[in-house]
Amino acid sequence: MRLGEVLVKQGLITRQQLNVALERQVTFGGRIGTNLIELRILTEEEFTNFLSKYYKVPAATPEKLSSISEDALHALSQELIEKYKVLPLKKEGRRLQVAVLNPNDEKIDELGFITNYTIIPRVISELRLLYELERYYGVKSDRRFIRFLDRFNPTTEVTDSVEKMKSALRDARNSEEIAELLLRAAYTVATRVAIFNIHGERVLLWKAKGIEVESFEMVREESSIFSEATKSGECFVPAYRDPKVARMNYYRGPLRDTQGNASLISMLAGKPQDVLVTPLTIGENIVAFLYADNGNDSVLDAHVAYLSKLASMGSLALEILTLKERLLEA
Repeated sequence: MRLGEVLVKQGLITRQQLNVALERQVTFGGRIGTNLIELRILTEEEFTNFLSKYYKVPAATPEKLSSISEDALHALSQELIEKYKVLPLKKEGRRLQVAVLNPNDEKIDELGFITNYTIIPRVISELRLLYELERYYGVKSDRRFIRFLDRFNPTTEVTDSVEKMKSALRDARNSEEIAELLLRAAYTVATRVAIFNIHGERVLLWKAKGIEVESFEMVREESSIFSEATKSGECFVPAYRDPKVARMNYYRGPLRDTQGNASLISMLAGKPQDVLVTPLTIGENIVAFLYADNGNDSVLDAHVAYLSKLASMGSLALEILTLKERLLEA
């Protein structure tokens, strides 16, 4: 029985969630677990625990992954590491404990035969394995995985409080750093986040996480969601009562099937039922939009206020940066 079917049978995911993950797998590739984690249907820890029970093999725990000895790391050549997609964990004589995706794979026995090691497998998720291989051996991952793997790196995790986020934005040296901080913070509470720049009536993708495209451009027509986020409407409500950020409003609702949204719907491969689009401003001018959703079939839960707060802080950071630049030019 396939892993996805077992997950459904054990009640860890629903049939609908499996179908969504399978459709995504066809489009973007990767293992089913990778797609379930990226969609936030399961956490990386939940999926790894499932793998451990399914294969009846212990998991490669974060503790083991953070304390690999030099002896183990040099037990296999770089060529073998990349060919067999394994991560050495512990070496005891001719016994080598390694993290693997599938302990039942015949290639594991093959690796043991050609190296003369007794291979002791430990299961690991595809996402975690790719991250660790890049961290320890410099094995580069696909750009799709690089965006997601920020979550495993404690040095790039987003600050866990608004005050720390304010401090980070205050110290940002340019708009690129501001955008990256906003995206990383937003990505902790939403599956897909992006910042779109405004150039006249054109809307261009600047940066994104969880959205698998390199570039995107559309016209801000009257019926587009970006136009709706700049005028009063049924879903257009004040984010905060603070007079300093009173102008910071947002659109909250479904991505409607309109001509203006057609290209965005195509990029997202569907019509999300619950999206947030919040303007980023400098003074009274809208210069960008922060976009967030939890996939085409999920709601944003209780994180709208936090995302709107991020947009408010991002706008102030951009405004301060602009004033600094003007001061230097004076």
